[in-house]
Parts: sequence; structure tokens; C-alpha cells
Amino acid sequence: MFTFLEATSDIYQGHFGEFTISKADRLEVVIYRGALLSAALTFALGVVLLLSLGPTSSVLSLLTGLFACFSLSLGVSLATIHIYMSSLHRALQVFWATGSLIALYIAFTQTEPLTLSIYNHPLNLFGVGWVFVALTGIFFKEAFCFNHWETKLLTGIVPLLLMGHWLQWLPVKIESMLLMAWASLFLIFAVRKITKPIPPDLGDKSVFDYLHHNPQKAEA
Repeated sequence: MFTFLEATSDIYQGHFGEFTISKADRLEVVIYRGALLSAALTFALGVVLLLSLGPTSSVLSLLTGLFACFSLSLGVSLATIHIYMSSLHRALQVFWATGSLIALYIAFTQTEPLTLSIYNHPLNLFGVGWVFVALTGIFFKEAFCFNHWETKLLTGIVPLLLMGHWLQWLPVKIESMLLMAWASLFLIFAVRKITKPIPPDLGDKSVFDYLHHNPQKAEA
């Protein structure tokens, strides 16, 4: 049924030798891409609800659930992404975990809905913002490795919007425009991603094998 998951007899030439791609390798890429798509869909839905219906109590309640789905999906993508530098990979995971735990704390301790609490209080935005630092790391990696135009734009838009709001530099109208651009480009990226061949997302397995046996190199 899922023939794209089946291992093939193809042999790839890597920097440190030949390698093959297993069914487990392919499944990991599918999970990574599926998690990214889930994150993009939940983020886009949240933006559409907020900008079209406004911050009503029902919308704010839905946004909390959507943020939870978004963060969980992002965590899965960070668990399955392939990055040669293990220190960078771990850093992105730490950023995600830090922001997610702070969001969880805010959701259970603050009287305001999670979205309002983040929007209205710069310190809360700074804490939860680590989730979006991790997301920006994925965008940067994809832009650097695959030259996706949308991830190049996202690498600039995300920190611009967050820092602009945190420092109160941006008018609300500009923030709304940047938020719509973020949601649209993220969705374009995630949808395009699932149509691409699987092997490039795995990278050079011979490099990963070399770094596994030479961990000091992976930290460089």
C-alpha cells in the first residue's frame, strides 16, 4: 500500500562511503514531514480564526488547544529531523522544550487565556518565544540545505514579528500582515515538503555514521 516506504536496492555514494536507505529511514522522514504539516495547519487555522473572528472567548479557548497541537507537532518534527551538528539539534530541542513548558505553566497558572497572556505580557512572550526560536531553526536549516524561498522569508519574518511586538515597534496592522504571511508561507512550505523525494531529507548517512563513531566531530 505505502510503496514509497519500502526500502530499495539503490546504493548512494556518501562523503565517507556508500549507504542504503531503509524502510525505517523513510518512515522517519514521513513522520517529520507529517508533523511539520500538522504544525503548519494548526498554526494557520489559529491565525484565520483570530484575524477573522477576533479575540472572543471561544476563539481564545480554541487557540489554546491549537497551540498545544502545534507545539506537540513541532516537537515530533524536531525528534525526527536530520541535522549533522548534534549540538545544534539538541539546542533546538531544548529551545522547544523550554518554550513548551513555560506555555504549559502559563496556561495553568494565569487567569487570562494563554494567547492573551502571551500577547499582553512581554515576559511571557519571551518565555514561550523559545518554541518559535526552534521553529525558526527548522526554517533556517531548510533554507540552507534546500534553498526554499519560503523558508528564507520565514527565517526573517518570525523574529521580526516576535521582536517587533516584544519591543512594541510594530503597529497592530503590520503585525497582522506579518502573521498572515507567516501562516501562509509556513503552509506553502509544509505542503511542498510532502511532495519532495524522501532521500534528500535523510542527508548523507555516511556522515551521520562517521559522526556517531567520532562524537567529538559532531560537536564542532
